Amino acid sequence: MAQSKEEFLEQFGGDYGYPDAPRGIDELRAADFKRLEGMVFLDHAGATLYSEAQMADVAKDLMSNVYGNPHSQSDSSMATSDLITSMRHQVLKFFNASPRDYKCIFTSGATAALKLVGECFPWSRDSCYMYTMENHNSVLGIREYALSKGATVSAVDVEEFVDPSKNHGSDSLFKISKRSTQRRGDDVLLHNYQNGSLTAISGNNINLFAFPSECNFSGHKFNLSLVKLIKEGKFISTTSQQQGSWMVLIDAAKGCTTEPLNLTVYSADFVVCSFYKIFGYPTGLGALIVKNEAAGLLNKTYFGGGTVAASIADIDFVQKRKSIEQVLEDGTISFLSISSLRYGFKIIDTLTISAIARHTASLATYVRKKMMDLKHSNEKNVCIIYGQEASKVKDLKMGPTITFNLKREDGTWFGYREVEKLASLSGIHLRTGCFCNPGACAKYLGLSHSDLVSNFEAGHVCWDDNDIINGRPTGAVRISFGYMSTYEDAEEFLKFLQSSFVSKAVGLNNGYMVNMDTLNLGDDWSEQAISDIRLKSITIYPVKSCQGFSVQGWPLTTGGLKYDREWLLQGSGGEILTQKKVPELSSIRTLIDLELGKLFLESPRCKDKLQISVIENLTHLSAEADVYGQRYEVQTYGDTINSWFSDAIGRPCTFMRCSSSKYRSCTINGRRDRLCRDTRSKLNFVNEGQLLLVSEESISELNSRLSSGNGNGKQRVFVDAMRFRPNIVVSGSTPYDEDNWKRLKIGGAYFTSMGGCNRCQMINLYQSSGQVIKSKEPLATLASYRRQKGKILFGILLNYEDSMDEEDDTVVERWIKVGQEVYPSTE
Repeated sequence: MAQSKEEFLEQFGGDYGYPDAPRGIDELRAADFKRLEGMVFLDHAGATLYSEAQMADVAKDLMSNVYGNPHSQSDSSMATSDLITSMRHQVLKFFNASPRDYKCIFTSGATAALKLVGECFPWSRDSCYMYTMENHNSVLGIREYALSKGATVSAVDVEEFVDPSKNHGSDSLFKISKRSTQRRGDDVLLHNYQNGSLTAISGNNINLFAFPSECNFSGHKFNLSLVKLIKEGKFISTTSQQQGSWMVLIDAAKGCTTEPLNLTVYSADFVVCSFYKIFGYPTGLGALIVKNEAAGLLNKTYFGGGTVAASIADIDFVQKRKSIEQVLEDGTISFLSISSLRYGFKIIDTLTISAIARHTASLATYVRKKMMDLKHSNEKNVCIIYGQEASKVKDLKMGPTITFNLKREDGTWFGYREVEKLASLSGIHLRTGCFCNPGACAKYLGLSHSDLVSNFEAGHVCWDDNDIINGRPTGAVRISFGYMSTYEDAEEFLKFLQSSFVSKAVGLNNGYMVNMDTLNLGDDWSEQAISDIRLKSITIYPVKSCQGFSVQGWPLTTGGLKYDREWLLQGSGGEILTQKKVPELSSIRTLIDLELGKLFLESPRCKDKLQISVIENLTHLSAEADVYGQRYEVQTYGDTINSWFSDAIGRPCTFMRCSSSKYRSCTINGRRDRLCRDTRSKLNFVNEGQLLLVSEESISELNSRLSSGNGNGKQRVFVDAMRFRPNIVVSGSTPYDEDNWKRLKIGGAYFTSMGGCNRCQMINLYQSSGQVIKSKEPLATLASYRRQKGKILFGILLNYEDSMDEEDDTVVERWIKVGQEVYPSTE
């Protein structure tokens, strides 16, 4: 890496690392961001990070001063008022806006500032609200106000062209292409909007055009010359007539983090920002920078504390204040958060915003180039980057954001959730999805209206895991750099891409990813043959996510192993509690005595043990519950039992038992596309299959990888079978032999394989000295060679094929016992 960094500094050394600042990037990072050790944070477009020195200054200020409510005349109140005024000027200075021309309105964030414009703008039936496709949902939301007042709404595409007649090609021309018109009501035909024109029926109407200074999806920086061109109507279009006046709204929430607008040059009417995007703290505070003339047009209906000069409670009388800030800011503004702004701006002033822009651009440019150079073994590109490559302007300005998707060697897509999951295992923080920017997402991913609707009908909503539908991505992966990002962050990310997504030769047990579709490990089982595979252990987990207990033999039912995961805990909000959410569950010990018919529970947090009859009906209520998309009839218990569990895990919860679940047929995954033989299988509180099987040989092979991969002085990692919470452990096979088992027989019982078990970070949790420890292993190592179509597979899921007596139609109870031979079938 050292040699590579030298090459990087040869190209970007003049811009990288703040050479003219009192402290360079390495010193800054080491002193003020110690919490980032071992971590790569690449989501600065979502929220950049506050520095430790910044927070120390904030804490010292709050502990040394008394700030009173500014709506008063006391000394502490006046001190607060003076501070707020100073901070308004600081914000205006940041945007190079003269206090004579602009006012700073503090809001709870950029979204609140946009909402304020939308609800107060003078919409009419002759108004038009236009916005570029590359806009955040919070900008799109303004259209609800416009449409409700009868205005016309249109999304547009803005194309920029370099004017060849100008010297050096520095001047740009624009073409605005309007998409379909949105209008509520019956008078759409009264308007004559031509494609590409900003034209309305009346000359007195006021229209609004909105665009981001930087697209939070792609990082594309819009040319701010648009401000003047829109206001004057000077642009290339099929029709260039204009009636009425146009005002311009700029969403600068993303763009101002590295390049704030110069409002002296580009005099937009409204600009919004959020301060946590700029310097991490405070959250819940933003600003609307509004031109004085524009502010006079805003019609504020509601009035709250501090916004009125006088009001009378029992008659319709109110006199609003004259100050624009006081009229538009309702109630007591967040004055303590406002007081902390000075320490964020202190960082910006020390480093300078221009140096921050150059620093972050150097990292983004370097990584973008390296990503485009990544090739699979067949020379096909790994990375598809959105934004710059679609532009007709060479060297289009891009922010320090890179949004992309990844392709496999065969041209299929890696899902963004797979990328996010693997990044998390590598300590890399990034963002996936559409980033609340549906227009840019659809535009860059090539998703039509019908695609978006069909994706929604298929169950895809924002923030879910449906990353690939019909073979196409529904969102993307985004990385973004901040003022404290380093070359080492960039290099770690590039190493992650190289090791996790660039194709390698496919092999078995040789360090490469296993290609499970090509394995063929044996013939069909034969009852007469003597199997070398034995049942090594049986474990029952009565309560989902709690400890299990081992047995020498156990009965089977239509739900699999009797009483296995027949109980669970539900949170006060209706959520299902698991170890991933509540690690304390792992300390609850369980045991079922079949002869006594009792479930015994112990917790280090509870003095008394708990006994619950599994035979007598001690439950109180019957209800239905949704557990991972399956509907269950459940029975709940009384306060005594619920209180015991609440004490055990340290939060309110309800203990419930599976009364019955819907019988369902199942289709075996992958190449095995036939229906399971048993279509009456009952599912208790399991995620997919009734039982989980792992083999000792596969675990041993994994441990050899963990050992060899950690020979760099770090503590050796070792996992046992119980880390995977299996019901059945077998021995005597070869590593990963179980991947191709379709059925197996243990004693007189038959089981159908449901395919590989998709592992999650729960297997990274383990107990040490009574504490729950979370690590990156073994999931990180498994991800390096056990990935298949976004899943990290280890062990197989089984369903029990229960037997019935044909004469009396009763279920024949069968047992499995440790030591029995296991007969697998691959047919």
